[in-house]
Amino acid sequence: MKLVYQFQANLRKQAIQMKRYAPNTIAMVLTVYIIFISIFAGIQLIGNPETQAVTIQYTIINYIFWYLAMMLVNGIGYQIMSETSEGTFEQLGMTPSGIWRILSMRLLGEWVLHSIMVVLLLFLSMLTTGQWLNIDIIAILPIFLITSLSMYGLSFVIAGLTIVFKQIQALLQIFQFVLAGLAFVSLSSIYYQLFLPITKGIAMIRAIMIDGYQITDFSTMDFTLLIGNALIYIIIGLSMYLCCESYAMKKGLLAHY
Repeated sequence: MKLVYQFQANLRKQAIQMKRYAPNTIAMVLTVYIIFISIFAGIQLIGNPETQAVTIQYTIINYIFWYLAMMLVNGIGYQIMSETSEGTFEQLGMTPSGIWRILSMRLLGEWVLHSIMVVLLLFLSMLTTGQWLNIDIIAILPIFLITSLSMYGLSFVIAGLTIVFKQIQALLQIFQFVLAGLAFVSLSSIYYQLFLPITKGIAMIRAIMIDGYQITDFSTMDFTLLIGNALIYIIIGLSMYLCCESYAMKKGLLAHY
């Protein structure tokens, strides 16, 4: 029950912040939408007319996943930097739950709120382009949830680095382009799909939304790669974060900015 209360508290806190700082929230969503409009205009201007429709459909899916990954993965780094500079982050370490559980519930709250944003951006993008994708909730939802676990693992990698090094804005700026590459790339090699985060999940969702796949059309290997990738990044992310947190506590870094 403690985790449920923590999730409710974090979700409420983040929702209040988004509402209280509504201009910033609106600007954030508009910025992502304007980026998409720029890409869409470029495709219309110089794209091949024969493949233009499919290219636009790919772009819609890729960019909304890039937005979600960027908000979850980079967002936790900016939050920790902000709390560290304000002197409130050390207080999380004094709670019985531990910092990583609180951050987990915070990430879950962020995921809920930004998933709502993703749905809004998806329909706005389809309305703008006139390209309507196949929205099969039953097929998309489980794959989307498992893919989000890879983002969860990456978020803890960033959280661990932020706790130790404090100022990692330059790294986060670079990493948003790495996330864009992961979201937009299309890889067929099972080795890349297993070891590169989010790529397999996005590929499966593209197959559903563009090619009309159903969940039964995917093989056991597809789901093995998808779940294996999620487990790899959860283990790597949490292990790295806990090591960084332990190091920060030993060196007394939680209280210093």
